[in-house]
Amino acid sequence: MNKPGILVTGAGGQLGSELQQLAPSYPQYEFVFLSGKELPIDHTEQVRKAFSSYHPRYCINCAAYTAVDKAESEKEQAFMVNSEAVGVLASVCKEYDSRFIHISTDYVFDGKAVVPYKENDPVNPQSVYGASKLEGERQAIFADPDTVIIRTSWVYSAYGKNFVKTMMKLMGERNEVKVVSDQQGSPTYAADLAEALLTIIGKDQSPSGEWHPGIYHFSNEGAITWYELAVAIREMTNAGCVVNAIPTSQYPTPAQRPAYSVLDKKKIQQVFGIQLKEWRQSLSGCIQKIKNSPK
Repeated sequence: MNKPGILVTGAGGQLGSELQQLAPSYPQYEFVFLSGKELPIDHTEQVRKAFSSYHPRYCINCAAYTAVDKAESEKEQAFMVNSEAVGVLASVCKEYDSRFIHISTDYVFDGKAVVPYKENDPVNPQSVYGASKLEGERQAIFADPDTVIIRTSWVYSAYGKNFVKTMMKLMGERNEVKVVSDQQGSPTYAADLAEALLTIIGKDQSPSGEWHPGIYHFSNEGAITWYELAVAIREMTNAGCVVNAIPTSQYPTPAQRPAYSVLDKKKIQQVFGIQLKEWRQSLSGCIQKIKNSPK
């Protein structure tokens, strides 16, 4: 019997890259990593071809249109990748008897809450990106009711473009930076999310074979503002840069950001026994990795 296969789409992004780093520690699986170029998920025939070649037991969809501001003017493209293509992936998973894990976002909410969002709280996206990701959730569940959807927030890693790497770079170049202080959320280290996904798959592979479809929330523990995150980055990198707090109104963007996007993560902890790390601990680990990585 061959090892169960895990097909990872969007393998060149932050989460896909972290899964590639973790793969050697999980020799019980056969991983197939395909970047957006190698497998554009909006090409139905190519998706089918990949599944008929690899017959994966699991598909983790890390592919997404993530340019939040650009999505406001590229609505068609955002919906093509974030919703239509997700529906296709889910239906092909069903056809090939593959378990589908799809990554979604805190942007499905309107950011007007004052307590952490639960999975069944009303959704009300305020941006094209959020709307396209919400439609992707719906398409996935419609095409394959066995889908597991993980909503996450403020993702960063040692790979790709993200807030942590941008701040580290700016703090090395400038005397001061301005950072929004009236948006609150929880950072997610993509390496921790990658581990959580493999824990979920591990439950299904266990003798009891537990697979629990549905929507789950995942991030690191703790609720902070972008400003507080920037201050922590400055402290952990010993940067001599001043971090100035500004309101969102002073940093206008084409897409509206949720003012509050803290996610309630009790469900994923209870159902899959996933342990959450505190945001500072994960941030510190990521910063060390960035510092140690070859330039």
